[in-house]
Amino acid sequence: MTDPDPEYRIRPTADRGEEAVLRAKYLDYCSAQLADLLLYLSPDEIFLLAEKAQRSEGPAGPGSYMHMMQTATTWLSTRVSLPTFEEWLEDYRANPERYERYLMGLWESDVEDPAAR
Repeated sequence: MTDPDPEYRIRPTADRGEEAVLRAKYLDYCSAQLADLLLYLSPDEIFLLAEKAQRSEGPAGPGSYMHMMQTATTWLSTRVSLPTFEEWLEDYRANPERYERYLMGLWESDVEDPAAR
């Protein structure tokens, strides 16, 4: 999964409105999958992951709780097999109800309504 720049916001135009919504839903789906997996990690496991990553970056400690969660999320995202956008899109179009239950609603904030400008 390639994640756009965190400051990136999808602004649909008449030509790409549907695609923008679908890409936002895809990123929401992938985020939900990683969030579910984070729930299975204990605080100790998150700490150990952050400590291990920090050791490879330098001698400092694991940092803040936010940093530890970001490290654990990054670690999980490299180890979890998530579908590519194209794979997800094909299956989503065939079975949207299968995916809708996993969406956290984050996609709605990533899609700016052109009428709201």
